[in-house]
Amino acid sequence: MSELVNCPKCGSEYTYENPPMMVCTQCFHEWNPDEVAAEKANAGKTFDANGNELQDGDDVIVIKDLPVKGAPKPVKAGTKVKNIRIVDGDHDIDCKIDGFGKMGLKSEFVKKA
Repeated sequence: MSELVNCPKCGSEYTYENPPMMVCTQCFHEWNPDEVAAEKANAGKTFDANGNELQDGDDVIVIKDLPVKGAPKPVKAGTKVKNIRIVDGDHDIDCKIDGFGKMGLKSEFVKKA
């Protein structure tokens, strides 16, 4: 028998195995322990729209027209952004775009160049 793990939702130690899932007897949350382990391994990493991992200094391409508050025109799809910096927060990429200046982008709207 494999070792039982605490529930990731409520932290209860009262769990049981219902292969391939685990079930919590307190909150009835069901999860796959392999998926939880994979999520922990990817925690803190940033991925583009295609699932490629992004790192500081990468070049990316905007995949969708993005409106910019206070600017008369959007950032056009196909705009190449050089030398990005990964940060924590809702907009997880800091960069400088020619014609717009410094801005934050969401990684879901870019692809690795």
